[in-house]
Amino acid sequence: MSAYKKSFLLARLAIGTSLFGHGLARLPKLEKFSHGMAGQFQHSILPHPVVIAFGYILPFAEFGIGLLLLIGLFTRTALLAGAIMMILLLFGTTTIELWDAIPAQLIHVAFLLVLLIFVDRYDSWSLDLALRRGNVNV
Repeated sequence: MSAYKKSFLLARLAIGTSLFGHGLARLPKLEKFSHGMAGQFQHSILPHPVVIAFGYILPFAEFGIGLLLLIGLFTRTALLAGAIMMILLLFGTTTIELWDAIPAQLIHVAFLLVLLIFVDRYDSWSLDLALRRGNVNV
């Protein structure tokens, strides 16, 4: 395996682990997380019901996208969904002027988009590839 393919794999596993871990940590305390988020956004322009709904959806999205990236299934779609999710988080973060959180969110977006650019060229260890080659029976 080339250094590029190893680097792609490790970067995919790194961002997948981050998203998976965020979701995994939040799922057991879903209600507390959602309402805590709503408290942070009480003075933002975002409607309270939208923030509550997003707070309930976000941990499942993080967990699911992270899991897909870890196993390399629907990788292209997971990378795109992850980037969109992070852009939504960035928008929310700017509405409450939580400037310290933006660099970490931008790093996640950058990772996701760089991987999206190179997925076709350097993906060499994933369920997507195994399915394309016929090595996995579904």
